[in-house]
Amino acid sequence: MKKFTCLLIVFLSGFFGAYAQSFSVSGNVTDENGMPLMGVNVLVKDESRGTTTDFDGNFTVQDISTGDVLQFSYVGFQTQEVRVTSQSAINMVLQTDSEALNEVVVIGYGTQTKKEITGAVSVVGSETIEDLNPVRVEQALQGRVAGVNITSSSGSPGSGSNINIRGISTNGNNKPLILVDGNVIEDLSVINPNDIESINVLKDATAGIYGVRAANGVILITTKSGKFNTKLKVDFDAYTGVQETTRKLPVLNATEYAVIVNEAYAAGGQTPPFTNFRNLGEGVDYQEEVFSTAPMSDMNLNVSGGGERSRYSAGASYFNQDGIVGKGKSTYDRLTARLNYNLDVIENLKLNVSGIYTNSNRSTLAENALGSVLFNAVNMNPNLPVYDENGDFTLAEGLGNEVINPLAQIDNTYNGTEVNKFSGVGGLEYTLWEKITAKTQFQFNYAEVDGRYFAPEAFFGSGKVFNVDRNSVTETFDIYRDYTWDNYLTYNDNFGDHNIKYLLGMSVFKTTGDLSSVTGYELPTNDYGNARIANALEVQDNYQNGGNTFDTRLLSYFSRLQYDYKGKYLFSGLIRRDGSTAFGPANKFGWFPSASVGWVISDESFLDESKTLSFLKLRGSYGVIGNDRIPAFRYSSLLNGEGVYVFDNELVFGKASGALGNPEIRWEKQKTLDIGVDARLFNSRVEITMDYFKKETEDLLVIPQVSGILGVAAPGSSAPFVNGGGVENEGFEFSIGYNQNVNENFKFNVNYNLTALRNEVLYVNSESGFLTGGSFGIGLEPPSRMEAGQPLGYFYGLETNGLFQSQQEVNSAAAQPNAAPGDIRYVDQNGDGVIDSDDRINIGDPIPDLTMGMNLGFTYKSFDFNTYAFASLGNDIVRNYERNQPNTNKTNSYLGRWTGAGSTDSFPRVTTGANSNNLFSDFYVEDGSYLRLQNVQVGYTLADDLIANTGVEKLRFYASVNNAFTLTEYKGYDPSASNGAPIGGGIDQGFYPVPRVYMLGINLKF
Repeated sequence: MKKFTCLLIVFLSGFFGAYAQSFSVSGNVTDENGMPLMGVNVLVKDESRGTTTDFDGNFTVQDISTGDVLQFSYVGFQTQEVRVTSQSAINMVLQTDSEALNEVVVIGYGTQTKKEITGAVSVVGSETIEDLNPVRVEQALQGRVAGVNITSSSGSPGSGSNINIRGISTNGNNKPLILVDGNVIEDLSVINPNDIESINVLKDATAGIYGVRAANGVILITTKSGKFNTKLKVDFDAYTGVQETTRKLPVLNATEYAVIVNEAYAAGGQTPPFTNFRNLGEGVDYQEEVFSTAPMSDMNLNVSGGGERSRYSAGASYFNQDGIVGKGKSTYDRLTARLNYNLDVIENLKLNVSGIYTNSNRSTLAENALGSVLFNAVNMNPNLPVYDENGDFTLAEGLGNEVINPLAQIDNTYNGTEVNKFSGVGGLEYTLWEKITAKTQFQFNYAEVDGRYFAPEAFFGSGKVFNVDRNSVTETFDIYRDYTWDNYLTYNDNFGDHNIKYLLGMSVFKTTGDLSSVTGYELPTNDYGNARIANALEVQDNYQNGGNTFDTRLLSYFSRLQYDYKGKYLFSGLIRRDGSTAFGPANKFGWFPSASVGWVISDESFLDESKTLSFLKLRGSYGVIGNDRIPAFRYSSLLNGEGVYVFDNELVFGKASGALGNPEIRWEKQKTLDIGVDARLFNSRVEITMDYFKKETEDLLVIPQVSGILGVAAPGSSAPFVNGGGVENEGFEFSIGYNQNVNENFKFNVNYNLTALRNEVLYVNSESGFLTGGSFGIGLEPPSRMEAGQPLGYFYGLETNGLFQSQQEVNSAAAQPNAAPGDIRYVDQNGDGVIDSDDRINIGDPIPDLTMGMNLGFTYKSFDFNTYAFASLGNDIVRNYERNQPNTNKTNSYLGRWTGAGSTDSFPRVTTGANSNNLFSDFYVEDGSYLRLQNVQVGYTLADDLIANTGVEKLRFYASVNNAFTLTEYKGYDPSASNGAPIGGGIDQGFYPVPRVYMLGINLKF
């Protein structure tokens, strides 16, 4: 009996023990308002097993033992844990995670949490930049930040981008102020995108804390830094890729070309040059000859760490890119080294030091201009072989004076520029008392730009403007220096529910340059290796009349008060006094105030019960910011013009009056209004931002058209600057983002932003009532204008109304020089019966009405996917890459030319005879709207168990495609390219297209 009893006890013990180690736990998860949460991760702590909640917030976890800890995690909520003590159901209420709202954002001379911000500020984090792997920093902003429009100046290696924040506000320098760790940076090519921790964009009047340089917005870049009490961490990123052009223009082949040329000659009453064109075949497509696939690679190494009182981060990178045009004559490489160091010297004293060194080398080809490589490739006769029977480059005879063999052009181009740049920041911060902090910071930039440009003797054909009779080499060496010294005090205090922060400071800025340029002629050989000034027979100083130095200075005082009550009623007011060397004594200084307010509505008691709204803030700002972006001392006439005098029958170079001064010029002022809403919905899964803005720029600093009697056409001279214009930009920004953790294996995010913009010139103070810019064709008037009531830089030309189909239509229409059936019919706008320059109107606008960006990303187990797209709608582009000569090649649009009554009403006849079809009209203006898939990337991260005990923290491989495809009706190479000129932008003279890039890369952390 005892034996049986013992066996029974052992059996029951095992039974209940097994039962205790293997039971399930069920429950429900809700938010603070009782709403069920779907997709909450419910995991056993320190283990990978668990589940997620269903649509009603219910969950069940199997195989639970007493003492296990269940961990509940969800995006937008605090992670919570509960220890299992019994088999009863567990119901969990998750608390909203305010960390996102408490995220610190860098603003002018300080920081704020996202909740406290009263201005229009957008943030791009390091994760976004890492996902994109941009070649240049600007690419991380395109399509990511509402209100920021970025166009490529070119797709050539090392080329920059044009950045416009909320439209074009001036016809001068429209660039935003760019600060890297507080230091002014004019050229973003010196920054390695992988070194960036965050990018903050200030878009409204609150940017005025930075004064005159902030009139066009501010981009604040913070580089990576280490963390205190952190072991050494090493990050290595690398990728390699292949580039290709996204488009080649459909030009005529040899046979089609012969047909069109013969027809044009016959129509002009001349003998057709091709007597037998049936055996000509395809001929040479010179685009195929100049385009090629090109490699690109990048390697980045970053180390970081920190001790109890110091932290550090250092990085180095090497980037190399060959061009898709030119076969080795278009290249760029960049070596970057960076260091950040922070030290708590003593309890109240902090030291920060950072520095960036960049070495870059760039070689270029002629682009986006009459006679550029692509311009020549499009216009070259396809019946001419690349080489003649002697193996020399074929001469482009009979194609006008501007078109030459593009392969010969590439072979005879030698342009190289090396840049060495040092940028540094050093600062001390001392806490005087508990509530008062003093900071001094010194920033500097030093750059040496060394260039060598060789023009060998070359003959491209009879009468070619690019022929070189005697070779020459130009050597340049420019030194640029600038420094900024900031000193300010910050007072931070609270009184119960009242919080206050006060800033008082001053800033000094100075930039100088020493320029040198010497050209040597008649070198002994045509060899680039020996092309040195020392070998030249004749040497000329290109700055013999001066103008090789500049010196610009700013002195500023600023003050800002930030106040909030209970963290929900917010106010910020600032005033800045700037003085600039651009203006005379009477107008040197200007006062520029601004203010902003905010109301965190979601903190009010009447929204406590809201089950939808997580956060809601209404904000508004208004202020005035000055702009002085003109050369220094232009208020005074300078003796820096070029004078040539005759003494003893010899020419002597001297100086003469230069640009005329105007002592009355004063600050250009920008008045900015912004009203915005920030909201988070559905437990912060949805984030929405909306802004209405209106920027009015008055007293624009412009150079007007003046009478030639003033002598402003002499070398080195120009008309004076005047305050002569006003521009208004009005628009709306909207962005929305959604993040969702579906389960432990799958999460995704999607973001969309939109910007609608209206640009209008308010007035122009010039004798003619307008200013002109840009170029079209040869010998025609500039096609772009700045004129009251129109968009800045709009296209001014003739409106077309189909084609003349018969001589009767020609006779009954307004008088048009040399008009014949098949020619373009222009609209007689003023009804005077004559087609002339008075009939020109607005025929296009280069500024987009609408820009949009869409970003999508998700992860599934070890796989990740990211993509984003950008769209520009409503902008026009002028087609100016065709040289209208009888024998130049053309696009296949000419195959649809007019050949007789009723054949077409859109594309004119071809002829060598005189006609007015080449006048600037809407026939040459195309819709430049486009949708581009900017980036697609797929990655795979090795599981932790595969890299365990290797010392590797993360190992990820990825493949991506940049500039995957573009949907557009524009016929040119690239609708996204622009020269960036406020007056004269949007004119395509053969843009170097932005390449498509296929990349393979690796991310390694240990």
